[in-house]
Amino acid sequence: MTTKRSWKLQEFVAHGANVNCLALGQQSGRVMVTGGDDKKVNMWAVGKPNCIMSLSGHTTPVECVRFNSHEELVAAGSQSGSLKIWDLEAAKSIRTLTGHKGNTRSLDFHPYGDFVASGSVDLNIKLWDIRRKGCIFTYKGHTGPITCIRFSPDGRWIASTSEDGLVKLWDLTSGKLLHDFKQHTASVNHVEFHPNEFLLATASSDKTVKFWDLETFGLVSSTQPGASDVRNIVFHSEGSYLYSGSQDMLHAYGWEPVCLYDTFSMGWGRVADMAVASSQLIGASFNQTNVSIHVVNLTKVNRARGVPVEQLQPTGPTTNAGQPVPTTPLSASGRRSFVTERPATTSTKQREPAMKSEPQRESPTQDENKEEDSPSSADIKDPENYDQIFHPKKRISRSPTRDEPFPAPLDDQQPASTRPPPTQSKEPRQAQAQSPPRQQPVSVPEPAAPQRKPDIAPQRVADTRPTRAAEAPPQSIVPSDRKAPAELDMNAFLPQNMRGAGGDMKIKEQQQTEGEALESLMRGHDSMCAVLTSRNRNLDVVKAIWTAGDVRTAVESAVNMRDQAIIVDLINIMLMKKSLWSLDLCVVLLPKIKDLMTSKYENYVQCGCAAVKLILKSFTTLIKSNVKTPPSGVDISREERYKKCSKCYGYLLAVRTVVEDRQHTAGKMGSTFRELQLLLAQLD
Repeated sequence: MTTKRSWKLQEFVAHGANVNCLALGQQSGRVMVTGGDDKKVNMWAVGKPNCIMSLSGHTTPVECVRFNSHEELVAAGSQSGSLKIWDLEAAKSIRTLTGHKGNTRSLDFHPYGDFVASGSVDLNIKLWDIRRKGCIFTYKGHTGPITCIRFSPDGRWIASTSEDGLVKLWDLTSGKLLHDFKQHTASVNHVEFHPNEFLLATASSDKTVKFWDLETFGLVSSTQPGASDVRNIVFHSEGSYLYSGSQDMLHAYGWEPVCLYDTFSMGWGRVADMAVASSQLIGASFNQTNVSIHVVNLTKVNRARGVPVEQLQPTGPTTNAGQPVPTTPLSASGRRSFVTERPATTSTKQREPAMKSEPQRESPTQDENKEEDSPSSADIKDPENYDQIFHPKKRISRSPTRDEPFPAPLDDQQPASTRPPPTQSKEPRQAQAQSPPRQQPVSVPEPAAPQRKPDIAPQRVADTRPTRAAEAPPQSIVPSDRKAPAELDMNAFLPQNMRGAGGDMKIKEQQQTEGEALESLMRGHDSMCAVLTSRNRNLDVVKAIWTAGDVRTAVESAVNMRDQAIIVDLINIMLMKKSLWSLDLCVVLLPKIKDLMTSKYENYVQCGCAAVKLILKSFTTLIKSNVKTPPSGVDISREERYKKCSKCYGYLLAVRTVVEDRQHTAGKMGSTFRELQLLLAQLD
């Protein structure tokens, strides 16, 4: 029996261009959709390498995707702000919704209604009626791009998070804000409702997870800051734990009182989505064109830390058939429970006149009209798996294999990360598609037997055992009690430049070449050590001035060192404490920030963009008011403030030129530049 706690299930190329988003089916954890710069939405069965279906129709890169609760519909938001709703069973687009003026960053389906909500970088949250193809209501109030939105389990509320550090709770019926949760100190990345209790969890770039009571709107508890931003959270299906995903790490938390049950070291990088199914947690992440999927065995969670699990499991609502759910607390924590039964159809019909009287959706732009009129198509790539899932209505949620976990690889089995990607050739994809189902016992692959065909055996052995051939004569590869096939060319086991009679001489030449390469690497290593040593000395100088209490002199010293790496290190520290920023520091740093945004290094550009965002959010109103109304009379302090604001205004206009030139960059950086363009427009 395997003792693995977590493992990589697979890694594959998902799109022909960079992947921008992905979503797992939350009910089953067995299906996934991805969206990319190639303007396509691809659907996958988790654990299988073949794309089941490819959905085309967007005219701009796809930035956000989401399944509905039954995993039969998919919503996809694009860079232009438009949404498409896809019916997977019918393999067609059923709606195109337009109205947002910026990238769509988050989507969610109503738990049982024909509605979908979307959040965008235009700071708005929109509620859409899929049947009428229109916007019912727009929720406004955030001052930063929306990062995540979720419906409550009973469908009455929407929770939204934003880069402004706020979490807002909205009432769908009245369209009003119920409460602001304000205790996060950085961008809030994710929000989830407890599946049963009136409890809300939020994850933030301040590296904490906070739990909120939805009756009192008070803070229940907060985790200690971790090592990196918390990117994603998901409750256990029974509500026993909350799982928190960050950079290469997974944590299991309880909340009353807050306690860390266990920590899993993962290799998933920046996890994009997680789902809990079959006593396992499925986590998915993407990097450029690749998607990787990891599995965590939840039965291996260390329950010895903190409160016993039995004390955390909610009892859930229990009623007699036909009787309403009582309003008294039903959970083990004494907190009320959501009523998740779908209301009668008549109540939906009674709301229809109100929907018709709501404000009409905004008139779409020319680009949005283009997308609305563009033809949409669904290309079924894997008919066999498609039929298993959807025909006749054999969805993943009803599949007999749904409750069977993914098997962990054996210790001597080839890891998933070393398997060849499915796009290299067609033969491996066909072989894997015809392999036995995953729920069957996994056997250890045996060495290549001599009965294999001559044209296949050399390739397999050369791929898996190249070093043995280089260390020993070719005859030693085949055991003495076996005879190699007559057609087997033993030279195939050697690298191409070592084959033939002159192999020994070429091996010596190869060793000399490797020695030269090693010497070259060492020369580069010495140069890098010298650079890092110099940078460390400079940082020590800046630190000494900083700790003396003179922040401006420390910043000016860093600028005079003419090393962008020093500037990046300093700005990253200052971004963690907004109170350090002032007009004086903006005047000193903005020219260097503009240089960072034109750098060839992506992390430098990201640092510059983050600094510009902070400056715009903190000082835009002050700069505009001072530039528009110059001082009159003798007021020295006001004149100095006017000069500083004028300089900042000029620098920001220069930054705006850079942003406009790079807003069409592909991938996440392009999205960041477009967000900055919206913020810089406030200077007008």
